Formats: sequence, structure tokens, C-alpha cells
Amino acid sequence: MNDLKSKIQEIRNNIKKLEKEIDLEKKKLELEELNKKMSRPDFWKVPEETVDILKRVKELKGEINFWMELEKKLDEVEDLSESIDSDKSSADLENQLINLEKQIEDKKLEIFLSDPYDKNEAIMILTAGQGGRDAEDFCRMLFRMYSNYFAKKKWPYQILYQHFSEEPGGSKDAGGEMGLKNISLEINTPYAYGFLKNESGVHRLVRISPFDAKKQRHTSFVLVEVLPQIEEIDLKDIELRDEDLKIEFMRSSGPGGQNVNKRETAVRIVHLPTGLMAVCQSERSQQQNREKALHLLKLKIFNALQQQKETERKNLRKRIEPSWGNQIRNYVLQPYKLVKDLRTNVETSNIDAVLDGEIDNFIKAEMLLNLNPSSKRK
Repeated sequence: MNDLKSKIQEIRNNIKKLEKEIDLEKKKLELEELNKKMSRPDFWKVPEETVDILKRVKELKGEINFWMELEKKLDEVEDLSESIDSDKSSADLENQLINLEKQIEDKKLEIFLSDPYDKNEAIMILTAGQGGRDAEDFCRMLFRMYSNYFAKKKWPYQILYQHFSEEPGGSKDAGGEMGLKNISLEINTPYAYGFLKNESGVHRLVRISPFDAKKQRHTSFVLVEVLPQIEEIDLKDIELRDEDLKIEFMRSSGPGGQNVNKRETAVRIVHLPTGLMAVCQSERSQQQNREKALHLLKLKIFNALQQQKETERKNLRKRIEPSWGNQIRNYVLQPYKLVKDLRTNVETSNIDAVLDGEIDNFIKAEMLLNLNPSSKRK
């Protein structure tokens, strides 16, 4: 009984400490201010600002509700602990506390995730590599593993694309289910990329092939790629600040360089941060030319940003061959059972649990390794 009370107090202290670290009170005040803005009659007049505010409100509500729900669950456990009358009841409360501790540990990891895309939702792509039908069956096994993991975490996901094996029927373990050549998933939860990005790499399976009549051992490979969801840029989101613009007025010129207007109606605008420039002289008035030049400048910036986003996507998706020498994790079914991550040296012989989605130990170990490289096991 005393152990239960001390555990409850320990968890409560951890919650308070983390709430202070993330300045939860400040976030509550920010949410109040944004709610006031949203209640104003003119709130919807500037669509660009409206979208940003709604997005921020959603983030703040999710963060605040998480901690409020955590405290509420802990209060419920504490109330129940005052009236427990059996060892079974005590064990149930201990399990609830373990679940609360897991939630807190996940939140701690979120706090330390600071790379540019860590907060983003994610795209996961599984591609069968060397190994023929075994690789396609392994691809199906990994899809099942990850989908079970998402279900345990209560992360919503959807299949964007899947390409099944050309040969009918999978392994006996698959119940005749078709193998997969390739499948793409969208994981729709904040921080999905931060948690999953280190799953990127080649996964290797060693087993007696169910497709080999001679029952020989085969090795097969699947490439896992995890990419962040990068928000598309909208032209209306591009804001041109006066201090970033150099605006010059001049006379419009005609063929041979002659000035066709005596007044300076032509406009040249330079965007100082990027060096991009737009010129317009087609309209009669200076104001009309200025507006057209600003629009043209926005289009140029939009195009440059789109190219930058495309470059980011290409850099994030490094091409790795799903074959020997590139693997990050081995799954051995025969002659012994073992799953081992080659980067952290985390391993387990309970391969059935891993393939059922119990992969938190691998994911968290790699996250902690990247946060603290000296923590790698020898």
C-alpha cells in the first residue's frame, strides 16, 4: 500500500516537473488570447492569419488536454488506492500506473525532439528488395508489424498505395495472404516522424523459406523509408514585408530603349532576402504596375520555395539498396530466434512479439542514442 502511494507521488512530481519544463501555464495563457481573437467579428477577414491561428489552437489544446487527462487519471488511481481490498485490485492499479509512466516517457522524448521536421506527421514506404517471394512476404510481415504498433499507440494511419505480389498466395504463416512488393502509409499523428525516422533503412530476414521445396535457409531484405509530411506552400501564405523590398520607379521604355512615358509609371521591386526581382510597365498607372510587380515577385518566390521543398524531399529520401551490407536490423527465425538492431545492439529472442508490433524498445533506444551518442551499448 505504501509502495503504491509513493509511486503515485513520484509520478505526480514527474508530471509537475515536465509541465514546468514546457511552461504549460504560458501555453494556457496563449490559448486564452487566441480564443479571444477567434471570438472577434473580424476574425475571418484575413484567411492566412485564420489558418495559422486555428492550427496553433489545435496544437495547444492537444498539449494542454494531454496533461489534464494525465492528472485526472492519476487522481482516479489515487482515489481508488484508498479503498482497495485485494491483491488483484492493487495489481490493477499498478498496471494503470505503469501505463501512465509509459505515456510520460513518450512525452519526455517528444520534448527533446528538436529537428526541423520532428513534430510532423509521417509517410512510411516499405519496398521488397533482394529475396524474391520471401522479400515480398517479409514486406507484408513488416507492414503487419508496423500497423499493430500504430494500433497499440493509437496512431491513425491510412494506406496511400500498395502493390501486391504477382504470384498468388503467400506463406503458410500468412494464411495464403498475398505478399507485398511495395506499400506506402500515411501516419496522421504529431511527432510521428520524430518517433519513426530512425526506422529508415534496410531490414533483413533470415529463415527457412516456406517457398523452397528443399526447405533451405533464405535471406531477404526490405527497405523502410520514413519521410516527414512537408506542408505545401500556398501563394496566399507568402507575405512580403515592406522592409524586405527595394522599390524603384522609372519611365516605361519602348523599342530601341526610348521612353514611352514622361511619368515614372514602371516599377521594379527587389526582394532583398532572396535577391529575386520583378519589373512591370504594362499598366498605365504606377499603382497598377506596382501591384502586378508584387504579384509577379510572389510567383517567383513561390516557385523558388517549391523547388527548395522538392530538394528537401530528395535529400530526405536517400537512395539505399535493400540488399547485403546496408541492413540496420536483423530478424532471424532459423536456426535460432533473434531480432537485433545493429546500431544500438538492442536485441530480443521474442521475435513473435516483435512481429506483433512490440517494437518500442528498438525505437526508443535509437531515439536516445541520437539524443546522447555516448549511450550506445558496447
